[in-house]
Amino acid sequence: MEIINHKNSWKNPAVILSLIAMVLLTGIIIISLLRDRFVNNQQWQASFTGQGKVNYQPDIANINMGVQVDKKTKPEDALNELNKKINNIIKAIKDQGVPADNIKTQNYTLAPVYDYVNNVSKLAGYSANQIITVKVENINQNQNIINKIVSVASQASVNQINGIVFEASNIEDLKQEARIEAIADAKSKADKLSREMGISLGKVVGWWENYQPVKDIYGSYGGGLGMGGGGEAGASPVIPSGSQEIVVEVNISYKIK
Repeated sequence: MEIINHKNSWKNPAVILSLIAMVLLTGIIIISLLRDRFVNNQQWQASFTGQGKVNYQPDIANINMGVQVDKKTKPEDALNELNKKINNIIKAIKDQGVPADNIKTQNYTLAPVYDYVNNVSKLAGYSANQIITVKVENINQNQNIINKIVSVASQASVNQINGIVFEASNIEDLKQEARIEAIADAKSKADKLSREMGISLGKVVGWWENYQPVKDIYGSYGGGLGMGGGGEAGASPVIPSGSQEIVVEVNISYKIK
């Protein structure tokens, strides 16, 4: 039987070389793991933000309006009155040249109303509400059309104007125009600032964009808009669309050479 002398095996050159190789390999693996864990590759990048702005004149307005009917004795009474007023409103709006397809219901509710007397809940009647959105096109060709629609609708019984959203029919083209301007701005900043910092930029390794939505015009108007319908209209509304602005920000990241 062959007996291995472990005491003297470490003197064998082959064993020594194997141990050294294993130690070196282990060291390389550890260094690689530590490098991947602690070295942040983003520190070798430089990012620059550009902004693009495009002014435009809106050509579409979406008007959110509605009717509230309160405390009718029977639910059918509330619905009948609501339907009558909505039909009058739709007719008045269509008479201003708005197509029927541009008038859409957003919300429709019927609910009981309770009064509390001496901590006792008592049915006081039924309330009904309907909210519609009116899409008005080509407002840039008729500056007074929005004012006119709100006025005739209020005379026809609208007692809620919840907000107006202005937009452009070519909004995607306007966004692209602002995006291209923002990219050019970011590239210009990258060229100037990199020279000031004394660094050389390589290829683009990442980018993102941020679109700042146009602020909508919101309001909450009621009661005296149309004197509850059938009465004389109050003061004529003045709702200019004005000039709107699209803002796009683009951030571009470069690899530092």
